[in-house]
Amino acid sequence: MAEHRPCTARGETPLQRADRNFVELLQELRVTQTGVQILFAFLLSLAFTSRFTSLDTVQRVTYVITLLLAVLAAALFTAPAALHRSLFQQGAKPRIVQVSSRLATTGLIVLVFAFSGSVLLVVDVTTSRTGGIAAGAATFLVCVGLWGLLPRLVRRAGLRQETHGSPGPPEAPAEEPAPQGTVRIPAPLRGTIRPPSAVREGAAHREASARRR
Repeated sequence: MAEHRPCTARGETPLQRADRNFVELLQELRVTQTGVQILFAFLLSLAFTSRFTSLDTVQRVTYVITLLLAVLAAALFTAPAALHRSLFQQGAKPRIVQVSSRLATTGLIVLVFAFSGSVLLVVDVTTSRTGGIAAGAATFLVCVGLWGLLPRLVRRAGLRQETHGSPGPPEAPAEEPAPQGTVRIPAPLRGTIRPPSAVREGAAHREASARRR
């Protein structure tokens, strides 16, 4: 029964949290799979072009390694769907989410090298080997910075903000208890409502003015 009790800040049970996390993971995989599919299609078509026969040994090795990395990345990104299908309705959703998250992380690491190798190959064929190495290294650094370093910086900034915390609104001073027999008037209405004593004083003042007249 403990698995069905709310356990998060959103009031979710562990199963509800696992369902939400798996849906979010699938959305992430849809984005990455698009890039993998485009890269894989490009690498497959490259082998059937007329210029492919003019590649030297280094370029051919780079091509084969990059193609295999793209295939591995595609397999890692599609593995969560196969895992979910194999364990469907077996009460293993939290475990599926945990394993699928690791598969997606590994797929991103492999995809970094696949992107870098494809850029290296294209620039090497079109310009020079030095330019290809520089472009591949730059691609590697950009992917590592955006996919690895940026999330760490964002998380560190969030932890720093939670640690220091922005000061909350000042608390209103505690009101002294009113004497017995008096009527307490809320603070927001004190400027618009007179207390009974002030009303009686105003009435007496008006009666005295009327008598003098």
